[in-house]
Amino acid sequence: MTKTRWLGLAFGAVWGASLALPAMAGPGCTIIVDAKSGEVLVQDGPCGTRESPASTFKIALSLMGYDSGALVDARTPARPYKDEYRAMMESWKVTTDPTIWMEDSVVWYSQVLTREMGSEKFADYVARFNYGNGDISGDPGRNNGLTNAWLGSSLLISPAEEVGFIRRMLAGQLGVSKEAIAKTKAIMPSFPADDDWTVYGKTGSGLLRATPDYPKRDRQFGWFVGWATKGSRTIAFAALVRDDEKKDDRAGVRLRGQFIERLPALMSAARK
Repeated sequence: MTKTRWLGLAFGAVWGASLALPAMAGPGCTIIVDAKSGEVLVQDGPCGTRESPASTFKIALSLMGYDSGALVDARTPARPYKDEYRAMMESWKVTTDPTIWMEDSVVWYSQVLTREMGSEKFADYVARFNYGNGDISGDPGRNNGLTNAWLGSSLLISPAEEVGFIRRMLAGQLGVSKEAIAKTKAIMPSFPADDDWTVYGKTGSGLLRATPDYPKRDRQFGWFVGWATKGSRTIAFAALVRDDEKKDDRAGVRLRGQFIERLPALMSAARK
């Protein structure tokens, strides 16, 4: 998957650093914490405001899959595409394994995985993870929580909760096997950043809900969630943006590049 960097983002004034905040339709957030201590190193915006996790939920799904045995390793199971999956993107209409699933954010693979786990096991994992609002009912009256709860539907999570989830995963505190955590880490997309940082994370994008001011659902929210390492140091992060106008690229992918570009400056500012 292309690891293009996008220039020009800043996440607001962070601990004395002058970093210009991009225009947003609604509140966005960037939060970075020390993965071991939980100390907040960078926080900008209302990080307690919840949004649909979209494809960042694949981190949780990967842990569920490897812990339950539905996923085996980085390349197994490799599932062939079927027309009944109704993939939105041509690039998803291919045989997909866990690595491709995570890198290309293939929605149908997630839905096959949750169907294989079943509603009871899926609900147990979401509760065990204390994930966001925990609501996996799905869209009202559609009985689609097992396959759609995290896709602009009932399941919501805040950036602060995303960071807490990542910290608990890294610390082995989610009630899943060490093997499940190690295998999830192994398929997480990684990206080099300046100043010797390596960033591991998952994007997510979706359409914002309509409001009286913006009745058309043509604007996006975007996530980038994960952790980063430099030497012996590990941080956990979550960034969320809400676009103020319609844009053609995926908000999460755009945000990922911006975050990676700015991470060294954000961490430098946090030390001051």
